[in-house]
Amino acid sequence: MSIPTPHIEVVNKDDFAKTVLMPGDPLRAEYIANKYLTDVKKINKVRNMFGFTGYYHGKKVTVMGSGMGQPSIGIYSYELFKFYDVEQIIRIGSAGSYVKELNVYDVVIADKAYSESNFAKVAFGYRSHTIAANKSLVKKLEASAKKLGYPVSVGKVHSSDVFYREHGDVYQDVVNPQGVSCVEMESFALFANAKALGKKAACLLTISDSFVTHEATTSEERHKSLMKMVEIALDAAIK
Repeated sequence: MSIPTPHIEVVNKDDFAKTVLMPGDPLRAEYIANKYLTDVKKINKVRNMFGFTGYYHGKKVTVMGSGMGQPSIGIYSYELFKFYDVEQIIRIGSAGSYVKELNVYDVVIADKAYSESNFAKVAFGYRSHTIAANKSLVKKLEASAKKLGYPVSVGKVHSSDVFYREHGDVYQDVVNPQGVSCVEMESFALFANAKALGKKAACLLTISDSFVTHEATTSEERHKSLMKMVEIALDAAIK
């Protein structure tokens, strides 16, 4: 396959920075780019999966949506790594808390992702259902959070293919045996792609709701509350 790909219309690899921040929502990518980057250029609009490249403190950064779920981020991150020479991707998204220690608006760095998904097995022959983030990139995110004075938790997360679960007991089946602290839907596929292609990937999450307290945020509240996480990711991206 050559560029442009079926999902990304960019014909010049240099339109992408070596580091890409990936929120799920393409409109959030647009908001982040316009709020934090200078000299912003919209580089992708295929399927309305917007991508933007600009500069943060003089360093080139790209922000692009990934869509929801592992198949979607699996496609976009693979193409960015494989065909556009992107070196590292930092997912920035929301998550549901499984534990009382994580409250709404808390920030989590995922150092590992567990999933029931067969994504990694089918794509690359990996049999493990747990895949780690890049250690050096995780350390950068921790250092950036400390520098900015934003508290974070670091731990293993659950990457689920299912948002509405009506079968089984997630605590009995996943949370307790796997030791995961929260749930999202993309990191496992991103980490698998990075591992297979020799690239770097990490994930920052903001807790948007809790299985423990049953607190939940609106879409507008989630949009506004993600900024600490975004600033941590941006600071790490330019190091």
